[in-house]
Amino acid sequence: MDSMRFDRQGRRLPKAIKILIAGGFGAGKTTMVGAVSETKPLRTEEILTDKGVRVDDIAGVEGKTTTTVAMDFGRITIKDQFMLYLFGTPGQERFWFMWDEVAIGSLGAVVLADTRRLADCFPAVDYFERRNIPFIVAVNCFEGAKQYELEEVEAALNLGSKVPVMLCDARVRESGKKVLIALVQHAMESRKVGASV
Repeated sequence: MDSMRFDRQGRRLPKAIKILIAGGFGAGKTTMVGAVSETKPLRTEEILTDKGVRVDDIAGVEGKTTTTVAMDFGRITIKDQFMLYLFGTPGQERFWFMWDEVAIGSLGAVVLADTRRLADCFPAVDYFERRNIPFIVAVNCFEGAKQYELEEVEAALNLGSKVPVMLCDARVRESGKKVLIALVQHAMESRKVGASV
């Protein structure tokens, strides 16, 4: 049974939930955390330099000028019941070693997909599948990117029907909130099913 927390006035505090925002390089993770966070988000972005030319593939995201080198962090309260702590993971392979530490204690994850570089979200999908961490896929609707039917994305990622796939605009707070609510609902349902098996 979860222990309840109370403030100094005896009011019940929202349940704290850790959520990961993952996906490929340039998929919109930092943008999403910043758009939905009710506090000023912590960002660990650095300017892309010519030293990363051979390391970072920017095909499809040529206008990107910064990259997350550790993580992003934000917080949002949903319906005064849940306080979601958002951890945006770095997208480049050279920073994946941090994912294990960041994933500890998480309820689930949002995998942001960019249809211009859909294969970039495969490692995140694989990571959460192998660790049985509930996740959903949110297809970030970039301007000028080819739009696919959600079923096409689901088939391309070989997800099956157990993983929800939805559209989002990482720049828009309400869109991000819908994604987070869908993740919490999916993760809680996944845990109920897992407990009954």
